[in-house]
Amino acid sequence: MRKFLVHLLGATLLGGFAASAQAQLTIEITAGVDQAMPIAVVPLAWQGGLTRPPLDVAAVIAADLSNSGRFDAMDPRDMLEKPFDQQGIDFEDWRLLGLEAIVVGRLLPQSDGNYVIQFELFDLFKQRRLLGFRLPSTGAGLRAAAHRISDLIYEKLTGIKGAFATRIAFITVQGQGSARRYRLVVADADGANHNIIVESPEPLMSPAWAPDGDRIAYVSFESNKSAIYIQELSTGRRLRASAREGVNGAPAFSPDGRKLALTLSRDSGNLDIYVLNLANQVLTRITRNPAIDTEATWSADGSKIFFTSDRSGGPQIYSADADGGNKRRITYEGNYNGRSRLTPDGKEMAVVHNDQGAFRIARVNPENGNLLVLTDGQLDESPSFSPNGETIIYATRVNGRGILATVSIDGRIQRRIAAQEGDVREPAWSPYPDF
Repeated sequence: MRKFLVHLLGATLLGGFAASAQAQLTIEITAGVDQAMPIAVVPLAWQGGLTRPPLDVAAVIAADLSNSGRFDAMDPRDMLEKPFDQQGIDFEDWRLLGLEAIVVGRLLPQSDGNYVIQFELFDLFKQRRLLGFRLPSTGAGLRAAAHRISDLIYEKLTGIKGAFATRIAFITVQGQGSARRYRLVVADADGANHNIIVESPEPLMSPAWAPDGDRIAYVSFESNKSAIYIQELSTGRRLRASAREGVNGAPAFSPDGRKLALTLSRDSGNLDIYVLNLANQVLTRITRNPAIDTEATWSADGSKIFFTSDRSGGPQIYSADADGGNKRRITYEGNYNGRSRLTPDGKEMAVVHNDQGAFRIARVNPENGNLLVLTDGQLDESPSFSPNGETIIYATRVNGRGILATVSIDGRIQRRIAAQEGDVREPAWSPYPDF
């Protein structure tokens, strides 16, 4: 129950943590598929003179594919040749190196100072082209373009839509005592391109993306009481969505982006789930129970709300219709299941599960309640699905430090994402960008 109370606002309290939002996140694969596909991502040919482009696009693509755990990208230093088109590829030689696919291409300078990325993907065994694209890019946009290329390659070779061009939001804390600063940070899915969205001397928590990918709801204590704000990333405009009496916590956007599910205590002091219409501020009460009801999330079609409640004696996941009707219990295995999040298609759910005294991330079938533990940490929390539903990002602690980690939905591929110094907490994975 103590851990459940810590999560009343849908977040871990960050009092003892410290982090630098500017510190680069680094990714370490701790478990991958048994036979990762060997692939060569050849450095892109450059014919623009001595002034080199500001980014090694091929290196970003190779890192994306390797960090997925499904590919083993060849070190460019081991490449005997560096072709940039099909005519330069000796398919026999590359196959003898044990490779199955190769990416080649060129980075072409334009008269306006921008670039065109030209790339091709080849199957080395069938000796045929699988992909070929030309992508225009500014210098500042080369990393985003590289992630888009990684997505295209990943989908072609695995049949699964990639998520390298998406972003993550998370909370950091820097300093101690009166100098402590809380930050809401947004970064690329690979940890690069950190941007501080909000900074405050008071706690920030519970970031939640809107389906348009341009708004983030979060909880702030900047007025010495909880309030929910919505930040527009493109304009910097901020809206205070709820500052009602008592607790305002755990916001979650509806699939159409027009409503927020949230936890309110109001004047009664009891925590319940409400739905807030953002256009007119009309509240719909979803739960009316003396128990603690919190941590709401929506079904994919917006017809249901899932939430954590201790009405059965310990925290478990329940569902209700979006108007508050037809409540039913979802989880039964174990004495603690909380902080539910659903895949974009709504077919699977991630929860924080008490596994013999350790809090770990588990996958739950919301129809029948079947549960599978995916992680092996002692304090794993705050799960969030990638927009393709294949990976869960979550917060954990390793050697006394708070870091982020990911696990594939089958539990086979695991990564750690750590800042060079300090702690990072409460990740939320963005939806797909609208290119």
